[in-house]
Amino acid sequence: MSHGLRGAAAAFASSEPAAAEPPREFVFSDADFRSLVQFAYDQAGIALADSKRNLIYSRLSRRLRALGLNTFREYREFLSANESELEAFINAISTNLTKFFREAHHFDHFHARVAVPFAHAAQKATGCRLRVWSAGCSTGEEPYSIAVVLKREIRDIGRQDVRILATDIDTEVIAKGARGEYPENSIEEVPDGYRRFFQSAGARAAAKIIVDDEVRSLIAFRHLNLLTTPWPFRGQFDAIFCRNVMIYFDAATKSTLVERFTEHIKPGGWLYIGHSESLIGLHPGLQLVGRTVYQRES
Repeated sequence: MSHGLRGAAAAFASSEPAAAEPPREFVFSDADFRSLVQFAYDQAGIALADSKRNLIYSRLSRRLRALGLNTFREYREFLSANESELEAFINAISTNLTKFFREAHHFDHFHARVAVPFAHAAQKATGCRLRVWSAGCSTGEEPYSIAVVLKREIRDIGRQDVRILATDIDTEVIAKGARGEYPENSIEEVPDGYRRFFQSAGARAAAKIIVDDEVRSLIAFRHLNLLTTPWPFRGQFDAIFCRNVMIYFDAATKSTLVERFTEHIKPGGWLYIGHSESLIGLHPGLQLVGRTVYQRES
């Protein structure tokens, strides 16, 4: 909204009775909101806009009830004094929206530029090494999509050194991903050639599917805060997927994170980011080669 329109809206609003906010179970002051916003930024790099105020109230109110607290001030004090609550806090404010083969053009590119070349190399030798990182994997649909592309293309994948690291800051979604169990309708947009890797759960759970055991074995699900320094692993990746994660970070945090990703990508390797994201400014070592696809320079 422009300043002029904002002023006009304010003038109009002043002549109308203000709409009363719905009554709240807990008082939620500006100080409460600002303090929690700052805490989220300091601990996880998550930048929460003013528009998220009602969402934060709704999600954290559940924590107050669970802990038997009466005010957000009490919760702020509890959060500062109890490191164990940080995990629940992050889980509460995180938003997880994903599906299998989301932004399908990335998987087309990954198939053509990573899976196929590796499969050709693997025909000539065993023990070929391939590493892929799904950073911000949510409930697992992304790393499983990566895994089935590799599994279908690399026929003797069990004889090769192929691993996918799947990480997220939210421990609850990590646990769901590791189980590999999803609603039956979740595979509706999975291309036909990959559906054989998803099986009906049968008597185990009606209207659900489970991911093939051999596919699941390719993935290691781990809890990770991307702001952790240093990251608890060494080596470089052939491809990193970090999609629709950096939208929660400010420009400085995003820039630092991209620099760290670049260091962990092999020369010639790939970085996939979300369709609504862009890398602002110069990022030495990375070249834009397609729609939200970057390649590390050799």
